[in-house]
Parts: sequence; structure tokens; C-alpha cells
Amino acid sequence: MSHRPPTPSGRVTSAKIVIAGGFGVGKTTLVGSVSEITPLTTEAIMTSAGVGVDDTRQVPGKTTTTVAMDFGRISIDRDLILYLFGTPGQTRFWFMWDELVRGAIGAVVLVDTRRLADCFAAIDFFEHRRLPYLVAINCFDGMQYHDPQDVRDALAISGDVPVVACDARNRESTKHVLISLVEYVLTMRRSRAVAPA
Repeated sequence: MSHRPPTPSGRVTSAKIVIAGGFGVGKTTLVGSVSEITPLTTEAIMTSAGVGVDDTRQVPGKTTTTVAMDFGRISIDRDLILYLFGTPGQTRFWFMWDELVRGAIGAVVLVDTRRLADCFAAIDFFEHRRLPYLVAINCFDGMQYHDPQDVRDALAISGDVPVVACDARNRESTKHVLISLVEYVLTMRRSRAVAPA
């Protein structure tokens, strides 16, 4: 992370980050891998009510799903704490997104390149609300199948939006994603502050 001036008298800054993406892309796993507290999850067993609604063909073996949110916390350094709010992936739970993003400084859109179209709604949501986001390619099986530039092109997102690879199961990998988002948000805020009115 880039060097920030120290906060006066040890003041701790906290920030809210939203973790979003399609159904089964690894949002709960990401929050759980990096959280320094036992994450709060609202995982429910998938029932027959989801048949025909939740497409599980690309996520075989998935038996639970987030029905409200995931919550975790990580201290990036002694004066910066990030609170992580993972969104549910299914469209029927999107009504909660407006509340989950309230007060957030930015978002991570986690993508599975085997189902790239599943993240379009999340990207549109954050762009419409002008909330800074980055795209994190979840490297399932520890393999990165696509170059970040190819993913950027496929998503048709701005060249300034970071696209990074990660393994949602790995604490250091997900911590890097969060640090990249914070740095991006700080860079955007600085450029807005110096931009002519």
C-alpha cells in the first residue's frame, strides 16, 4: 500500500467495502478468508424453492447460498480498519443492495470468468451509483485462465478501473485486492480534489 501520512494521535480510520458479484463466485469465501474476526454469514441451505431460479449447473456441489449478507473485518495497518459487507448473488435478493452500499467507499466485483455475464448487473449497479469499484478475477483451482486486459475488454469497463487476479480462498491474495481498492479510491479522491471546478 502506498505510504499515507500518519493519522494524528493514533486515530483509527474505518471504511466500508462491499463485496459483490454473481451467484457462487466466491464472495462468502473471500470475506471468510481475510476476516480477522469470525465472519457473520447468512448462509442458508438451498431448497427446492430455488430450483429453476438459481442456476447451479456451473457451481456443482453448491448447497448453501447467502440470503442477506456476509460481514467481516480486517485491519490493514494499525490505523485503518476495513469492514466488509458481502452481497447475496441472486437477483431476488438485490433489493438489499441499496442498504448494503450505503456509506461504502468502494466495492469489489468478484468474477468467475466461466460465467462473466453474471457480474454485469453488479458493475452496472456501481457505475450507476458512481461508487468506485475494482474487478477481481477469482482464480478457481489456483489457475488464471484469462488475462486481466481480456476480462476488461469483455466487460467493456473503463481503462482506469483496476482488474486484478485473486484466489478468494487465500488471505494474502484477498488482502491485496482490498488494498488495491483502497489505493484506487484514494487516487480517485485526490484527482477529484485537484480537478478544476
